Amino acid sequence: MLAAVSLFVGVADVSAAVVSISRIPRTAALILAGVGMSVSGVIMQQMTQNKFVSPTTAGTLEAAKMGLLIFLIFTPTAGVSLKMLSAFLFTFLASMIFLAIVRKIKHRNIIFVPLVGLMFGGIVGSISTFFAVQLNIVQDTNAWMMGDFSGILQGRYELIYLTLPAIIITYLYANKFTVIGMGEEFSRNLGLNYNYIMNIGLFCVSLTVSSVVITAGAIPFLGLIVPNVVSLLFGDNLKKTLPIVALSGAIFLLICDIIGRVVIYPYEVPIGVTVSIFGSIIFLFLMLWKRL
Repeated sequence: MLAAVSLFVGVADVSAAVVSISRIPRTAALILAGVGMSVSGVIMQQMTQNKFVSPTTAGTLEAAKMGLLIFLIFTPTAGVSLKMLSAFLFTFLASMIFLAIVRKIKHRNIIFVPLVGLMFGGIVGSISTFFAVQLNIVQDTNAWMMGDFSGILQGRYELIYLTLPAIIITYLYANKFTVIGMGEEFSRNLGLNYNYIMNIGLFCVSLTVSSVVITAGAIPFLGLIVPNVVSLLFGDNLKKTLPIVALSGAIFLLICDIIGRVVIYPYEVPIGVTVSIFGSIIFLFLMLWKRL
């Protein structure tokens, strides 16, 4: 229903050309981004054994920004595929560093770990901003990171389909991600190759986040709140709840996008703003709920 509504909400009159060139690509990108970012949040929470870790609270989005910055500095005229590769490599590397930091933490308090991730992301983001200011490309990097689906058109969004293999791999490895969520020693005792499964998870997260950032920019909180709400309602059996997480992420993103398109019609609020507003409220509620 929401996908159908999305096809008919907008300033331009509905026509076959508008629907095929703009509305269908935008709706497809919204669904894939919602599914991909939500599933990425589940993977990161299992790998870190912490419900408040996600691309938003682990420096992953800031790492993708740094990858785009490096691309803009050294190969500004290259194609989108190279942007994707650069963002992927930096996202993968930053995720590895964050996990290494988490392993060094002796007392993994449910609030402390994401705070460390936020500080790590702040450091990565400040480095990117420093070089962007020095090279006078702040507007370019900020434009890339602003979550916005208004520019999605046929021929300019197809990279987001790279989230599909990551989602499929996650589903196939769902039981193993559940096991590693119980700890390294427990996983090894059951005969799992812990490092291999962790690398699979990092690959899926990095591929998803980089493709979404390249296509539509940063979408905060989605990978944080959707898995937590689903976990509260349906439990932690990843094989069972993963489809629900994926569907819920798509629904939440479609709702935020539709609200952003009608709240100041005929203008549009970027989806990064609407997701941040609703996501931060839900995040605060979840933090208070966990502490109670």
